[in-house]
Amino acid sequence: MSHPTQDVVLAIDHGTQSVRALLIDPEGRILAKSRVPIEAYFSKQPGWAEQEPEYFWTSLCQACQQLWAQTDIPKAAIKGVTLTTQRGTVVNLDRDGKPLRPAMIWLDQRRTEGLKPVRGLWGLAFRLVRMSGTVAYVQSEAEANWIHRHQPEIWARTAKYLLLSGYLTVRLTGQYVDSVGAQVGYIPFDYKRLRWSGQRDWKWQALPVTPDQLPALVPPAGRLGEITRDAAEATGIPMGLPVIAAAADKACEVLGSGCVEPHLGCLSYGTTATINTTHRRYIEVIPLIPPYPAAIPGAYNLEIQIYRGYWMVSWFKNEFGLREVLLAEEQGVEPEMLFDDLVNQAPPGSMGLVLQPYWSPGVKMPGPEAKGAIIGFTDVHTRAHVYRAILEGLAFALRDGKVRTERRSKVPITELRVSGGGSQSDAALQLTADIFGLPTARPHTSETSGLGAAIAAMVGLGLHPDFATATQAMTRVERVFEPDAQRQQLYNELYEQVYSRMYRRLRPLYEKLNALTMPRGSV
Repeated sequence: MSHPTQDVVLAIDHGTQSVRALLIDPEGRILAKSRVPIEAYFSKQPGWAEQEPEYFWTSLCQACQQLWAQTDIPKAAIKGVTLTTQRGTVVNLDRDGKPLRPAMIWLDQRRTEGLKPVRGLWGLAFRLVRMSGTVAYVQSEAEANWIHRHQPEIWARTAKYLLLSGYLTVRLTGQYVDSVGAQVGYIPFDYKRLRWSGQRDWKWQALPVTPDQLPALVPPAGRLGEITRDAAEATGIPMGLPVIAAAADKACEVLGSGCVEPHLGCLSYGTTATINTTHRRYIEVIPLIPPYPAAIPGAYNLEIQIYRGYWMVSWFKNEFGLREVLLAEEQGVEPEMLFDDLVNQAPPGSMGLVLQPYWSPGVKMPGPEAKGAIIGFTDVHTRAHVYRAILEGLAFALRDGKVRTERRSKVPITELRVSGGGSQSDAALQLTADIFGLPTARPHTSETSGLGAAIAAMVGLGLHPDFATATQAMTRVERVFEPDAQRQQLYNELYEQVYSRMYRRLRPLYEKLNALTMPRGSV
C-alpha cells in the first residue's frame, strides 16, 4: 500500500505484554504498525518479577526492524521519534552504562521489612496525621531498598538508577535523560513541582538513592536527544532524528483518548485497570498518594488503580475459558467475541453474584491486607455469571474511584472514554455505561498510548502548535455506549447497598486470613 509523502512520527510503545512501533500522521491516523510480543518477566522465586534490560532493548529493535519490513513509507517522512513505556520498572547501571542485574518489573512483589522509619520533623508530621504506616509501606515496596539491603555490592556499583523509559532513552540517544511524564515509581520525585525532590524532602531518607544516580529531566514535548549511530544501526531509525519526550504509558493513554479536561474520565481496561482525570491543580485523591505527571507539561493525572485489573479476564480465560478459546480457533474468530457471548448469557447483576476485584492489594484503598471476594453464590450460577461478575466488579471498583476523585476535586465526571485491551469488548463497554450511568466512548484506535506519545512528539516538533490543537486533530471517538435506565437502576442499588459496603465488612476477615496464612516477610 503506497502513502503520499507526509510528516509522520515514530512512536514506540514498550508495554508489559508487547512492544509496538507505530508511524502516526498529524491527523492521528496509524499508517503502519508492528507488534512484538514479549515475555513480561521471569521469576526466580515466588513473587519475584524480573527481566533482562538487554531483552527490552532487542525487542524494541526487533519491533522497529519489523516495521520497516512491512511499510513503504519513506524514512525521510519521519520527523522524530518518541517513546512511552510501562511504569515503575527499574534498571541499575554501572559507570559504563551496563546493567548490573535484571530489571525489577513493576509486578514484582518483594518487600523489605524492618527499615528505619523516617525521622525528624517529617517523621513527627507523619505520626501526627497518622500516615506513618503509609510511609513505611512505600519504603517496604521500594525496589531500591530491597537491592540496597539484599545486594549491597550491586547497589555500591550503581552509577545510574533509571526507570525503563530512562534506560531505553540512553540506548537511543546516549544521554542520561528522561521525561518528567515518565516518573512514576518509588523514586525521590516531587510530584507537585514535577521535578526531583528538594534536598530536605523525606524521600531521600526513605530511599538509598542519591541525586547523581538519577537522569536529567525534560518535560513532555521537550527534546531528549538524537538517535545515535549505534542506535540507528540496531533499529534502522535514521541517525540524527530528534527523540521527543512523551510520558509513561498510562499518561499517554489518557492523552491519546482525548481526556484532557477534568470532566472526562479515562478508564483503562489493561493489566492494571485505572480511572484517570487530567487536572491543572495538584490534588491527592488519597492523602499522601500523589497524582502522577500527565503527558501535558504542568498537568496531573488523578489516578485510582485496581491492580491486576483486566489481568483477571486473562486469569478467567486461562482457568475457565478453554472452551471459548478452542471454539474461536475452530471458527477463525477472536476469543473476545465468544467471551462477549458468554457475558450476555448472564443477566445484569449476575443473579446476585458480586465480586470485589482486589486480587492484589493496594496502598491505602484497598489497604495492603485486602483480598478478592465473590459473594452470593447459589446453585443457579455458571461460568457465565462468574465472568460477568468479574467485569461488573471491575466497573464497580472504578466507579468507587470516580466517587473519590469527584469528592476531592469538586469536579463531576460527565463522560467516560475507555482504552486498553478490554475496550474492544462491546459487552464490557455497555456494562460500564450502565454501572456508571454515563455515556461511555471507545476511541478511534486501541493504540491510545502510542497515539498520546505521538501527540507530544507532534507538539515538540512543531507539527502542531500546542497540545489542545494536537489533541483535537488527532483524537476522536469511534462509538458511544449510552446507559440503559433500567439496568442503571439495578446497578445503582447493587453498588450502594452491597458493593460499597463489602470492603469495610470483610476487612477484619482479610486481616485474620493474613495473620493465619501469610507470615510477615514471607515474600
